[in-house]
Amino acid sequence: MSYNGAKDGKHYWLTPKEVYKKLDDEFHFDFDPCPYPKPDYFDGLIIDWGNSNYVNPPFNGPTKWVNKAILEYQKGKRVIFVFPIDKWIHRMIEVGAEIRNLGDIRWLSTERNMFGNHYPGVGTGRWIACFVLDPLKKETP
Repeated sequence: MSYNGAKDGKHYWLTPKEVYKKLDDEFHFDFDPCPYPKPDYFDGLIIDWGNSNYVNPPFNGPTKWVNKAILEYQKGKRVIFVFPIDKWIHRMIEVGAEIRNLGDIRWLSTERNMFGNHYPGVGTGRWIACFVLDPLKKETP
């Protein structure tokens, strides 16, 4: 089987019908800011969204879509945002991990300078999550 891509030269990943239906049955979507095929001159980042929105954004560069989703949510709109994340993150969430944002940490090198201090890195450009699994805070059923 060969894949020739979309007519505009970009690659799109469409939500399987059964996944969309399950979510739509629960949330009753009235708008998709990332439709396929995308109509000419349509830009889901600059228009107002509906009351219940299904968002399957481009997988590269999701930050602008996250920012728009938050803005629409702050206007009182429902946003169902689907995006791939690593399986291990789901496992941490499922067991009730508390997730904290530590920001963009400047990790320290293992090498030391002449004063015995570790060299600071420049940061990764990505925020670091801290997952806390604390049995003292575990909810009891």
